[in-house]
Amino acid sequence: MAQKCVHQSCGKMYSDPEEECQYHPGPPIFHEGQKGWKCCKPRVLTFDEFLSIPPCTTGKHSTTDLPPTIEKKQVEASDDITTPRPAIPTPEASRGPVSAPQPTATPPPPPPESEDDDPNLEIQKGKTCRRRACGQGYAGEGREGEKCVFHPGVPIFHEGSKGYTCCKRRVLEFDEFMKIEGCKTKDRHLFVGSGKKKGSGNSGGEELLETVRHDFYQTASTVIASFFLKKINKDTAKVEFAHTETNLDLVTTDTPPKRYKAVVPLFGPIDPEASAFKIMGTKLEVTFVKADGSSWPVLRSDEQRTGEIIQVGKAGRAL
Repeated sequence: MAQKCVHQSCGKMYSDPEEECQYHPGPPIFHEGQKGWKCCKPRVLTFDEFLSIPPCTTGKHSTTDLPPTIEKKQVEASDDITTPRPAIPTPEASRGPVSAPQPTATPPPPPPESEDDDPNLEIQKGKTCRRRACGQGYAGEGREGEKCVFHPGVPIFHEGSKGYTCCKRRVLEFDEFMKIEGCKTKDRHLFVGSGKKKGSGNSGGEELLETVRHDFYQTASTVIASFFLKKINKDTAKVEFAHTETNLDLVTTDTPPKRYKAVVPLFGPIDPEASAFKIMGTKLEVTFVKADGSSWPVLRSDEQRTGEIIQVGKAGRAL
């Protein structure tokens, strides 16, 4: 009788207990936007890339070895016991108003590569369905009676909770997130799609990125935005400022290189001449100088507003 392996990154159905199993023995690690496994070195930014990290360990399938839980860093207690000192009141330093940090809007899900497999392409036995949360493998037999249960949305991690943009269920643990059952059903699995690699095209072997994660905070006169993309080539990066938008053309030094090219519509007008940017190891940081000093509830004008009212500056007094 076929059983399902519980090892992380495996999850295959097997009947031979001596069959080789490739898996990750360590727990997943999410830190400052980067994702990976504790047992090996690769670190990526997107969740799809995280799920594609090849397993680093070969062993035997198992139905009882539960995967380790996500590592939680704990602050070690100090061995030195210090006597508390009485607090000395200090005069408050005057400072300008600080606006509340803005939550990052969830990017729209990327369009699917293909809704169905190309009938002219061969499907290898054991090929896993590409759709999120399905995980079914191709048995090499007829495809009649297939049923694919999957998530059409993208994963969303926010303040410790985990889920998908396409449904309402939220969980706390990563293992529970991986077990969230799909919310949409199709009659066929998607094993090979159109056969074209994501982002391929007439781009000289570059991998084209449709979106990158971004975040921002603001002061009374500026908006500081971060676009997270590692290994940006400083010599070829292009950042152009306009009154209500900014043009980005970022190519990485990876092999093959990744490229993010986009026009970002801004929530408010800026001063193009005074705005600036700098490239760091894991991101592009842009400082937009506001043209009118108003508060920005979101970074992009095409993002959904959060509904919060944020005041920048001093409140007026009632007469």
